[in-house]
Amino acid sequence: MKASVLFSGGKDSSLSAILLEPFFEIELVTCTFGVLPVGEVARKAAERLGFPHRTLELDRQVLEEAYGFLLRDGFPRSAINHIHYMAVERLAYEKDVSAVIDGVRRDDRVPVLTIGQSRSIEDRSGIMYICPLKGYGRSAVDLLVNKHLIIEEGQSSEVLKADYETELREIIRQRHGENMIGKLFPSHVQSHVIGRKS
Repeated sequence: MKASVLFSGGKDSSLSAILLEPFFEIELVTCTFGVLPVGEVARKAAERLGFPHRTLELDRQVLEEAYGFLLRDGFPRSAINHIHYMAVERLAYEKDVSAVIDGVRRDDRVPVLTIGQSRSIEDRSGIMYICPLKGYGRSAVDLLVNKHLIIEEGQSSEVLKADYETELREIIRQRHGENMIGKLFPSHVQSHVIGRKS
């Protein structure tokens, strides 16, 4: 049975794929709007993990809606959650997808689906929506990451990644300049997978 893992090239989506590898035929899927070559960044990380990878182009209107939420709120939470919901829904209707795997952890606030959203997608599409890290806090995830992955970590503005925030940041940079990014996006640590431990 095929399981499609929403893949950013970071530790959470990578670890989710590894944890479910004994039970599913895993593919890593990176959603993009084509603003930046994030699919290529993710493809290289997927190769290091040993999983097949593909990119899924989302409707540019979704990015424009997220951009509107970001400017309205002055904070990226609603914008990124909106993109995430649309990505999960789009992937759920892809041919031959039986399960959509999400790397969200127990304490994550972004990106997350509500219980109602995830149930609705499952009911309408007939797929399974699985969050293998949902019961894990940060320290437990870090323990598993140290056992299975080689990663680099750094500030979100410096780490090369293929997440929704990357392209949203780029739209802000193009339309409002570099300074606006710092005003709208709080600084936080992100990870990028360099390899898999044997």
